[in-house]
Amino acid sequence: MRTLALLLLLLPGLARAQEFPALFDVTGVASNDVLNVRAEPNASAEKIGALAFDATDVEVIRRAGGWGLVNSGERSGWVSMRFLAAQQGGDYALSRLLTCFGTEPFWNLEITQGDLARFSAPNQGVAHYTVGLLQRSVNRTDRFVLLGGRLVAVISRTSCNDGMSDRNYGLAIDLLPDVETGAALYSGCCSLTGN
Repeated sequence: MRTLALLLLLLPGLARAQEFPALFDVTGVASNDVLNVRAEPNASAEKIGALAFDATDVEVIRRAGGWGLVNSGERSGWVSMRFLAAQQGGDYALSRLLTCFGTEPFWNLEITQGDLARFSAPNQGVAHYTVGLLQRSVNRTDRFVLLGGRLVAVISRTSCNDGMSDRNYGLAIDLLPDVETGAALYSGCCSLTGN
């Protein structure tokens, strides 16, 4: 009975460990070698890039079997998960740093959870906001809100593309940078950044 109770307590933690996107470090690759990034999730697929043997803060967007989707250059590709070690607290809900961005017009939001967010856009300059932590939706595990004074951002775990490259992202954002003045709604993607 104790074993069953322990398993039930651990299950939410195990589920969280499987959430993507998440940050990983390359491991088990010789110092004179690289971890190949491939066009498809199989070892014989075309090589489209490489990660250094000691690369850290590698964002894995999603997993397919033993392969993880990562960005390399201006496109996305697949790496073998057996050469990646998950970072403690490196999933999207717990990662302290996020970079969000959009195009047409180009804008950028750098988030340090529990501290500051820095928003910049053409003809708007730079605005700084004191922000809290991401708050999970009460009825959806893939939606979060970030509040910071006049800033409101809703971040969702979903496939996202910036529309300018072949890169993929695992988080989308809808952002109101100044709710008091009725500023425009900005939509884009987010990427995890290493602590």
